[in-house]
Amino acid sequence: MRVLIVGAGAVGGYFGARLAQAGRDITFLVRPARAEILRREGLRITGTLGNFSVQPKLVSGPGALGGPYDLIFLSVKAYALTQAIEDFAPAMGPQSMILPMLNGMAHVDVLTRHFGVQRVLGGDCRVSVQLDRNGAIRQLADFQQMRYGELDGSLTPRIRAVDELMQGVGFDAAASVDILQEMWEKWVQLAGLGAATCLLRGTIGDIVAVPGGAGIIMRVVAECAAIAAACGHPPSPAFAAANQAVMTTPGSPLASSMYRDLSAGSPVEVEQILGDLLARAQSQRINAPLLEAATAALRIYQTRLDQSDPKSGRR
Repeated sequence: MRVLIVGAGAVGGYFGARLAQAGRDITFLVRPARAEILRREGLRITGTLGNFSVQPKLVSGPGALGGPYDLIFLSVKAYALTQAIEDFAPAMGPQSMILPMLNGMAHVDVLTRHFGVQRVLGGDCRVSVQLDRNGAIRQLADFQQMRYGELDGSLTPRIRAVDELMQGVGFDAAASVDILQEMWEKWVQLAGLGAATCLLRGTIGDIVAVPGGAGIIMRVVAECAAIAAACGHPPSPAFAAANQAVMTTPGSPLASSMYRDLSAGSPVEVEQILGDLLARAQSQRINAPLLEAATAALRIYQTRLDQSDPKSGRR
């Protein structure tokens, strides 16, 4: 199976490197500046599960794609989706599948409108990684999980083929018969984590260390869970219990990628992670004051960033 990884940032670079290391046929579609670094330094992974590097196969423009590809693994920031679609569209063939690993749910509607529902899979990954200043990908925690499935929950031959591709490459991978539910649960976790860490400006450990901190975290998570339930995807009791444990662990260094982006002065996915969820809350007449406050704060930050530098990273 030929796979095109769209973006060799933290998430796409990490999973793509694992697949390439295992001998899968992986090509990365990257910007010229990133391509230069990767050709010179290789694609390097460092962190909690050890260090390794691969020399990736790269393309850096639509004209050089050499498609079609069987699987398009889409891992860009949500605000970069429109440009990414333009970039990888020439790589699509009649049987090509798109496996998106973006945050939130809005991207599913965008992709199905562009390519048709039959071309789009559901995807969910949980991994804590970030690019360092030298272009290497640093793994911050041991968990590395990927789930994928048909949007209608069926176990089709093509999903079985994707599952075969993902097995035995160094991360926890499995096909799902309820991928939309898993994507909603991740959204609840990510939005709660992002709202809490960005609003309170700290890691989970920082927040729970102060009086009332854990309570604030769980109130914003409850708001997110209530929205998901109103939209037909109530989080399961098992998810809720596990999520509470993760979100209230004393001393935890856990923080959202959005908080790390905020701390670095980079663009944030406020509309895709928080804004879209808040809009659904308002359409369902659900009061979510903490989510609303976090969304407003990050919108102010992003507006200032855009005004100071219109080319601040959005594609």
